[in-house]
Amino acid sequence: MIETVTDLARLRAIVAGWKRDGLRVGFVPTMGNLHAGHYSLVKLARQHADRIVSSVFVNPTQFGPNEDFTRYPRTPEADTTGLEQAGCDVLWLPTVESMYPFGVGLAANVHVPGVSALLEGAFRPGHFDGVCTVVSRLFNQVQPDVAAFGRKDYQQLAVIRQMVTDLAFPIEILGGEIVREGDGLAMSSRNQYLTAEIRPQATVIRRVLLAMREAYLAGATREQVEADGAAQLEAAGFQVDYAVVRLPDLGEPGNSHDGARVALVAAKLGSTRLIDNVEF
Repeated sequence: MIETVTDLARLRAIVAGWKRDGLRVGFVPTMGNLHAGHYSLVKLARQHADRIVSSVFVNPTQFGPNEDFTRYPRTPEADTTGLEQAGCDVLWLPTVESMYPFGVGLAANVHVPGVSALLEGAFRPGHFDGVCTVVSRLFNQVQPDVAAFGRKDYQQLAVIRQMVTDLAFPIEILGGEIVREGDGLAMSSRNQYLTAEIRPQATVIRRVLLAMREAYLAGATREQVEADGAAQLEAAGFQVDYAVVRLPDLGEPGNSHDGARVALVAAKLGSTRLIDNVEF
């Protein structure tokens, strides 16, 4: 049975006991409203650890001024059941007060320069500061040996990896593969905001990403691939933030087509902002 913990002293006692027994601890941080993508991260962490902690915390510091923190869906009972079925041992449920004891306004912040300023960082200023601030606090609370994050949030994974290296967290970071709906749409808690009328259009993002990949591999210039990708999304009714091809570290590739690349898209359909990527 999964144990739900709301007291930090209790959490630390559990983890300390595991470590005294020589067990490796895995961690999956979430904001709740979980789906199969989240549960796949629990299973991934289980492959690298003996015991798993997952947190559910809707973090106010990563929501921008036009993003409704109070509207974020909260489904605690379903989340608990799903985590238990996925093999999670402890569900950590911190409060805002325990996470930010001096209040959000006086919280010490973690900023990762460079990679956090690009793409998502440019369109959602301060977002990655909020992510890194809360993740660093969760790492300190849980003290895991390994932590799993999804590749759908490709840039977030890159930012977390840089933070872990820079701050010398003794934590192995795992990147879980994107889990998709049957029609190819990347699973996301935001998908439920799509109305029945526009939900079929959302699959265009995946098709555009695959077309961008094929065009780039066929020798098209990056500028042409990006322009065509954005045009295809706009023609399908999206408001495009970006449709780009980047190096794995999110740097801009030169003229050479050799080596690994990733195509990334962020676009709004109706009132719902979606992101996705394809590595190649």
